[in-house]
Amino acid sequence: MKKLIAEFFGTFWLVLGGCGSAVLAAGYPELGIGFVGVSIAFGLTVVTMAYAIGHISGCHLNPAVTIGLWAGGRFEAKDIISYVIAQVLGATLAAGILYIIASGKAGFELGGFAANGFGEHSPGGYGLVAALVCEVVMTFMFLIVILGATHSKAPKGFAGLAIGLALTLIHLISIPVTNTSVNPARSTSQALFVGDWAMGQLWLFWVAPIIGAILAGIVYKYLSPETEEE
Repeated sequence: MKKLIAEFFGTFWLVLGGCGSAVLAAGYPELGIGFVGVSIAFGLTVVTMAYAIGHISGCHLNPAVTIGLWAGGRFEAKDIISYVIAQVLGATLAAGILYIIASGKAGFELGGFAANGFGEHSPGGYGLVAALVCEVVMTFMFLIVILGATHSKAPKGFAGLAIGLALTLIHLISIPVTNTSVNPARSTSQALFVGDWAMGQLWLFWVAPIIGAILAGIVYKYLSPETEEE
């Protein structure tokens, strides 16, 4: 239960910090942090939570990460569903709080609410195939970094930094394409409030990250299994 509570609050922080920066701080001409600032914000949420709850739950904050770690032989299958539920609930609470804050401004319009999308709902107008490939590849590389940085032979104490910087880089690359998901919980939480098109396109932001994560788990398990003989 402690692990699930940690995942709940960790994913809550990721969505509140990352999506919150996009909804509340990115759009102001004079003060806006832009997509670079949003990218950094997402990375910072992971870095801060890695050191806050990494020793409790492993700091997955993401159903795709949980499944990728399972595929890589680092996580037990019996715990996947409970982790995913905790992550989605934490993300949804964060989206709810973000909605309350954002709607407190005069003239509030929900707009995209930092939801993920493709086609006309892609920030750069990218289509379905581009979005699918982008999300699979970005999640694949994210899991490669996670599996490598947390390997027993990796330098100790730096995993959080490597993973947070990887997520920052992923956002710098892919915000124009899909508004960056690589995380089904983060996508679900925003889509629930936007509804309509966001719910209709949500399937891609579950399927693509999970495919990328599983592929990464298989590849990294082959490259450097924890049981590798010296």
